[in-house]
Amino acid sequence: MRIVKVRNVEFGTGRPKIAVPITGKSNDDIIKQAETIISSNNADLIEWRINFFDQVEDSEKLVKTARKLRKIMEEMSLLTTFRTHFEGGVKKLSEEDYFDICRVLIKEKVTDLLDLELFRKTSELKKVIAEAYENNIYIIMSNHDFDKTPATSKLERLLTLMKTFGADIAKIAVMPNSARDVLNLLLATDNMKYKLNCPLITMAMGDIGKVTRISGEVFSSCLIFGTVGDASAPGQIESTNLKGILDTLKIE
Repeated sequence: MRIVKVRNVEFGTGRPKIAVPITGKSNDDIIKQAETIISSNNADLIEWRINFFDQVEDSEKLVKTARKLRKIMEEMSLLTTFRTHFEGGVKKLSEEDYFDICRVLIKEKVTDLLDLELFRKTSELKKVIAEAYENNIYIIMSNHDFDKTPATSKLERLLTLMKTFGADIAKIAVMPNSARDVLNLLLATDNMKYKLNCPLITMAMGDIGKVTRISGEVFSSCLIFGTVGDASAPGQIESTNLKGILDTLKIE
């Protein structure tokens, strides 16, 4: 599997890396959350969920806050995500505005990784991905289903499509309604790790799916989302506990 190295983090090898989300609404809340996460020493990178940011549509203020984050994060990696309301986010945004925000982040080079949702306008996705590569920003392409877990064959097709579009890392999150759903997700992950030359992030949400948040080293899911404070998705585990579990399950 191809290893994707972003600053001091390597995706696709070893233990799954832990990302902790920032969900603050104001500039001050965002910076305070970042400082708390950094001081906890339990995160490999920070995910800034900009869909929570009250001023996300103000390009100048978005960039200003992003630069403050970079200053306090030093060499820690930053993933920036606008999760649309179509996939569980808290803010409605037009397709045009979604891509405009992505382009601002890329142009100003204020993030290391950018989350792009798979089911956005294909022509714009391809343009934004090309712009990201020109500016040395890595793409995590994602799809989220908060209602169900698709069949294993569909999960595999989605991951393949992400890779075809040019994702550096392919991500799928689903909602399981049974233990069999969890097994189907893990099977799809295990199958595709041999077929796609890119790191994968897969998880089943909620309580039933918590096992997928700790089994990434076995099934080759390279990143998991923990919490320091508020969670950004159902089933996330507090980062201190998560780090201890991953250390216990480490493959020697």
